Amino acid sequence: MEILTVFETEQWLFYTAIVLFSLSVGSFLNVVIYRLPLMLERDWRQQCHEFLELETPATAGEKKIGLAKPASSCPHCGHSIRAWENIPVISYLLLRGRCSSCKTPISLQYPAIESITALLSVAVAWKFGVSLQTAGGLLFTWMLIALTMIDVHKQLLPDNLTLPLLWLGMGFALFDTYTSLQASVIGAMAGYTILWTVFQTFKLITGKEGMGFGDFKLLAALGAWMGWSMLPQIILVSSVVGAIIGSIMLVAGKTRRQQPIPFGPYLAIAGWIALLWGQDINQAYLLSLQ
Repeated sequence: MEILTVFETEQWLFYTAIVLFSLSVGSFLNVVIYRLPLMLERDWRQQCHEFLELETPATAGEKKIGLAKPASSCPHCGHSIRAWENIPVISYLLLRGRCSSCKTPISLQYPAIESITALLSVAVAWKFGVSLQTAGGLLFTWMLIALTMIDVHKQLLPDNLTLPLLWLGMGFALFDTYTSLQASVIGAMAGYTILWTVFQTFKLITGKEGMGFGDFKLLAALGAWMGWSMLPQIILVSSVVGAIIGSIMLVAGKTRRQQPIPFGPYLAIAGWIALLWGQDINQAYLLSLQ
C-alpha cells in the first residue's frame, strides 16, 4: 500500500502517526478502564435478580452506561467534557489538572495512561518497524494496558478482554507473525493448564484460592501470542517482578501481609517484555551456558 511505502521511507512520519494515534487510543483506554467494570457489575446484578426471580430489577433507577455513551462528564459536578478538554495530555496541562467547572482535581491516571500508551506504542514500532508485527504488537500492548489497570483497581481480568486477546494471538499465528499456529495452540493450552494446576495444588494444601481464573486465561493468551517456549520466561519474570514490587509495597506499608495482590499486571509486564525481547533474552541465556 502507498501509505506503508511512505512510512518506510519517511520514518519520522511513521513515528509521529504512531504517537498521535496511540495518544487517542490511550484516552479511549481510560474510558475502558473506568466503564467496563461498571458495565460488568451492572450485568451481574441483573443476572442475579433474574436467577432469584425477584420482581424489582436490580438496575432500576441506574443510568445505563456503555463505552460510547453517555458522553464523558465530571463525576463530581456533572460538567460535560468539551472536545478540547478531551485532547490527550494537553488538555490536562491546560486545565492544570482540574475540572474547568468545579475545580475538582482530575486523577493523574488519565494523562499517565495516555503517555504510557504512546511510549509503549513507539517502543513496539521501533522494534518491529512498518510490518504486521507492529500492528499486532500495538493491539497486544493496548489490551494489556487495559487489563493491567482494571486488575489493579478491581482485581478482575474480564473475559471481554482476555478471550479476544487469546483469539487474536492465534489469528496472528496463522501468518507465523510471532510463532507458528501449532506452537500458539500448545502455548494457549499449556498457559491455562500450568496456572490451573498451581491453583488447584495451592487450594488442596491450604484450602485457599491463590489466584483468579482470569490469570489462567491471560497466561493462555500470552502463550497463544508467543508459543509454549516463551512461557517459562514469562512465568519467571512475572514472579520475580511480583515478588520485588510486593515486597516494596509491604515494607512501605502500602499493603498488608494477608491482602490479596493482583497477579495480572505482572503477567502483562512479563508478556510485553517477552513479545519484544523474549527471543533475545532466551538466546543470551543459552549463550551464557556455553
